[in-house]
Amino acid sequence: MGQDFSLLTRFESTHPICFLDVQKINNYDFDELIVSFPELSRFVFTNEYNNLTIDFFDPSAVIILNKALLKHHYGLNYWEIPPDYLCPPIPSRADYIATIADLLAEGNNGAVPVGSDVKILDIGVGANCIYPIIGCVNWGWSFIGTDIDPVAVESAAAIVRNNPVLTGKIEIRLQRDRESYFNGILKRGEKIAATICNPPFHSSKEQAAQVAHKKLSNLSKTRIKQERLNFGGRSNELWCPGGEEHFVKGMVAQSRDFAQQCHWFTSLISKKESLKGIYSALKIAGANDVRTIPTGRGNKISRVVAWRF
Repeated sequence: MGQDFSLLTRFESTHPICFLDVQKINNYDFDELIVSFPELSRFVFTNEYNNLTIDFFDPSAVIILNKALLKHHYGLNYWEIPPDYLCPPIPSRADYIATIADLLAEGNNGAVPVGSDVKILDIGVGANCIYPIIGCVNWGWSFIGTDIDPVAVESAAAIVRNNPVLTGKIEIRLQRDRESYFNGILKRGEKIAATICNPPFHSSKEQAAQVAHKKLSNLSKTRIKQERLNFGGRSNELWCPGGEEHFVKGMVAQSRDFAQQCHWFTSLISKKESLKGIYSALKIAGANDVRTIPTGRGNKISRVVAWRF
């Protein structure tokens, strides 16, 4: 198969999702969520448009909303993350996993493969363990979640231990070599259906703070003086030298050595400007099937780059 660097049109998944309707979760049915997670009620109010909502500027409200979503849609009774760690927006995470499901369905007569034989590697699982939760509950996939941060690893492992629906299906592994993506994690002969990654997309702490400042000013409808992340995030979660382009180019370079163990390699890419350098790295690495799949909703449009050899 020749190299294909074209932009594919994103299609809505036609495959059933066991516990989650992505459109419904994106609309936040607060009445239903409160029934499942009563603690959410103290954060919900009626806005000027007569709609139920929460203050997305309030980190506590965002965390409680996530707990309610995970309880209602995934049956999780425990989801705790350490202070200042990333509290992710669940709908966008669900979109990425749905994209992977569609990709795997291509090689399975159009049906999403289900069951624990489908093993996914999450590079940078984080303290929240969101991607493995979604894939595990929706399709019964098994996961390896890896991270360079020991605190994040322990947090993710605690989430798995404390939820029977996840126990035995998700393994969390500490990556001791900060420069490696696969080496030291994948065991000899271990087969992976797809790798996923949400790389740190800022190139510096200052850039991350500037973007956070702008975002929070927009949310609060006023200019704020103190930089604060309503969704949290440690340095290794939000930025690295060179940003997402540098991070993913490193992953591409190392992926060729694991081409026999991993069927698809993928990464979320937030900035369109990152694509040119990543395409160049993929060409150098010899990837012979490359996809760029738009994903996201509303004003937040992203894309997934997928490749194989």
